[in-house]
Amino acid sequence: MRSGLTEFEAVLAVARLGSFRAAAGELEMSTSALSQSVASLEAHLGTRLFHRTTRSVRLTEAGERFVADLAPAVAGIRDAIVRAGDDATTPSGTLRLNSSTGAARSLMLPFLIPYLQRYPKVHLDLVTEERMIDIVREGFDAGFRTLDTVPGDMIAVPLGSPIRFAVVGSPAYFATYGRPDAPTDLGRHRCIRARMPAGHIYRWEFERHGEAISIDVEGQLTLSQTDLMLEAARAGLGLTYLAEFHVSNDLAAGTLERVLDDWTPPFDRLCLYYPGRRHVPATLRALIELIRESG
Repeated sequence: MRSGLTEFEAVLAVARLGSFRAAAGELEMSTSALSQSVASLEAHLGTRLFHRTTRSVRLTEAGERFVADLAPAVAGIRDAIVRAGDDATTPSGTLRLNSSTGAARSLMLPFLIPYLQRYPKVHLDLVTEERMIDIVREGFDAGFRTLDTVPGDMIAVPLGSPIRFAVVGSPAYFATYGRPDAPTDLGRHRCIRARMPAGHIYRWEFERHGEAISIDVEGQLTLSQTDLMLEAARAGLGLTYLAEFHVSNDLAAGTLERVLDDWTPPFDRLCLYYPGRRHVPATLRALIELIRESG
């Protein structure tokens, strides 16, 4: 696939990963060969694309413009190559997906593992991160997010059931502080606050009988990782507000207990999303078909 595209693929990989070594590993090249490819392209263009130090690599202003123009063009070439091989009976090659950690965890057993078992010639490259990205620019075939966060120019394929959230705490916490009967009671409780990828603090959302409430809870602990929130809640440090799929095992084991259940109705569903104006590779079409079969 990289024949004739080596220099362009090298620049895009370094820009995305911020590292020559990581980019070389992804492209299965030596670091020196990748560096030479980038240097050759810079010489041809007559401009420097990256600022390089011993500790960091970042795009120059010219590099930012070049990558913004280059990424969709290379994506189009990748599509043409994929189309040329789409006559194969069994999907093969690499499928690159982006997802939040929680979504990936909830989708692995019902969708992704069966997909890999059905198509053993496919290599699935699943990158998990909490921030929203431009999947086209960063070289992904598709992503998994909640429907309300999917850009309007993408095609969305809903999967699974609508997501519910849960307010949970440990038995020890409830023995000490009691249980809230309504969201307004949270003002007298210790809550574990969640910092979102964009930097703001998440406001806990509730709804019952058409009444919607959004609360900026208080607490001595603010975290940005779900696993840490669960650990803190299990230790009795406060209540936390997470998707059901994060807390289901703890609820079944009794290490966490749920409150305000009637105030947490289902919200948006998770979905697979991908660019509507691009050719859909066989690997992605096969995953879409599996999702629709399951649904």
